[in-house]
Amino acid sequence: MATSPTVLAGASSTVPPDFPPAAAAAPVAAKFPLIPLLIAVVLGVVVATLGVGGVVYYLVRTGRLPGREGAAHRAEAAAPAATHAMVLDPLLVNLADAGGNSYLRIAMTLRVADPAEGKDARPKEEKPKDGKENSDAVASVRDTMLTVLGQQTADRLLAVDGKEKLKTELKTALAEHNADLKVMDVFFTDFLVQR
Repeated sequence: MATSPTVLAGASSTVPPDFPPAAAAAPVAAKFPLIPLLIAVVLGVVVATLGVGGVVYYLVRTGRLPGREGAAHRAEAAAPAATHAMVLDPLLVNLADAGGNSYLRIAMTLRVADPAEGKDARPKEEKPKDGKENSDAVASVRDTMLTVLGQQTADRLLAVDGKEKLKTELKTALAEHNADLKVMDVFFTDFLVQR
C-alpha cells in the first residue's frame, strides 16, 4: 500500500498544477485508436463468417455433412428402380456420308426399367430365362435405332464426344417412339466405323 501513493504522486507530478485530474486521463484515452480497432473487429467477424460458411458449403456439397439433399440421395440410392437388360443383335448401318461408302457395325445393350405395377400387385414370379424381350418391342427398338444411326456421319461418330452424343440421341428417340419402354442407359458392346 505504501508504494501505491508514491506511484500516484509520481504520476500526478508530471501533470502541470493548472490542469484538473480528469484532464490528465483524457490524453491517454485520445491516444488509443478506436476507429481502426472497430474496423479490424468488423473485418475479423466478416472473414470468420465467410470461412465457416465456405467450409459448411463444401461439406454439404460433397455429402460429408448430412443435409436435406444428402438424405434424399441416400433414400433414392437405397431403393433403385428395378431394371433389366435388353440385348440387341448387332446392326450394320450405312452412314450418311457424301460418298455412301461408310458404314457402322454396332451391338448394343439397353438398361430398361421394368414396367411399373400397382402398389398391391405382386411381382411376376417367372421371367423369361433367355433375357429376350417380346418380338414387337425388339422390332420397334431396332427400327428406331436404324433410323437414328442412318442419319449419322463417320466424322460425327469418330469425334471425341461422338459416342456420348449418339447415346443421348438414341435415348431421346427411344423415348419419343417407344413411350412404354423406359430406357435408363445405352451400352455399346461393339462399335466399328468403316470409311
